[in-house]
Amino acid sequence: MADKKNNSKNHPQKKGDKTTRYLVIGMITFIVIAGFGAALAKNHSNSHVPLPSTVSKANGYGITFNPTAKVKVDMYEDFRCPVCRDFEVVNNTYVDGLVRAGKIQAVYHPIHFIASDSQLTAAAVACAADQGKFLEMHTALYVNQPTTTQMAENSPYWTNATLILLGHSVGITSTAFDGCIKTGKYMNWTNNLNADAAAKNINGTPTVIVNGKTLTLAVALDLKAFTKVLTNLGVK
Repeated sequence: MADKKNNSKNHPQKKGDKTTRYLVIGMITFIVIAGFGAALAKNHSNSHVPLPSTVSKANGYGITFNPTAKVKVDMYEDFRCPVCRDFEVVNNTYVDGLVRAGKIQAVYHPIHFIASDSQLTAAAVACAADQGKFLEMHTALYVNQPTTTQMAENSPYWTNATLILLGHSVGITSTAFDGCIKTGKYMNWTNNLNADAAAKNINGTPTVIVNGKTLTLAVALDLKAFTKVLTNLGVK
């Protein structure tokens, strides 16, 4: 989980202002590509491409945990999205705990539209999923996400080499992981995610949907409010 103190230091604005600014930036980027990006993603989507071991086609090709749990939480994210990092700072420990305890059906949709390396990170976390290290890699990508004071959010940051090193840092030792990233094994799978998101009119990240209901950003970024949504559905 990312350090709240460091996050605050790098983003001195009020949380509301910061969230609004990041969301507007992300939305503008998404809108620019939406006109042809959705169609492009649909054209590139291919149900016959290699799929990560935990993917559910029924869940929009999302990486799925605890498919029989009654409460379903869909999380659409981009690993270069600053507001997604804010969501993780607030909710990572809570959500990971629920996932590991089998209390929610968690569906992760790592879509890519912010930066050129967004697709690399989405494919990399799928490689980690094959090694049973999805949650660890997921957390590490946000903990190590560059801040907007370090570089523009749409500037490339991650490479195959640095993603392999990050995987090793969370305990992945299999050479299959390295090969998975180097060959871009799951790059085409990420296009399926984008196509599904476009078809469902998902137009920003993070988008969090609980049992089919999309949460407001204010609720998603408030641990107490987010927890209340789940506890009201019986998640204890």
